[in-house]
Amino acid sequence: QVQLVESGGGLVQPGGSLTLSCVGSGTTFSRNGIAWYRQAPGKTRDVVARVSSDGSTDYIDSVKGRFGISRDNAKNTVLLQMNSLKPEDTAVYYCKACPMVIWEICIGNDRLGSWGQGTQVTVSS
Repeated sequence: QVQLVESGGGLVQPGGSLTLSCVGSGTTFSRNGIAWYRQAPGKTRDVVARVSSDGSTDYIDSVKGRFGISRDNAKNTVLLQMNSLKPEDTAVYYCKACPMVIWEICIGNDRLGSWGQGTQVTVSS
């Protein structure tokens, strides 16, 4: 099972940028899809962006053109580059690893996959 650690969160002004990092342990990292989720206070935890083991990516509409997800399997790392940040992007951001054999099921099920501990992103002036 992959273990994940997120970093890179913080306080940023509207219009600013942050890069979140998700580092995994273990030799199976490259065989997992990785997704970034976020949870704002009082709201559900929802997927924001994802990258499969073959590098294909997908984003929710509200972050398309602003966020970019990428992976470096040699470093067991997935990055989430966030640009043009808005106050509504404020949330705790989590990454999750899902084995590709259950990729689509795992994305929609909080009980499947391996979660990181989360990192806070606050967009405020």
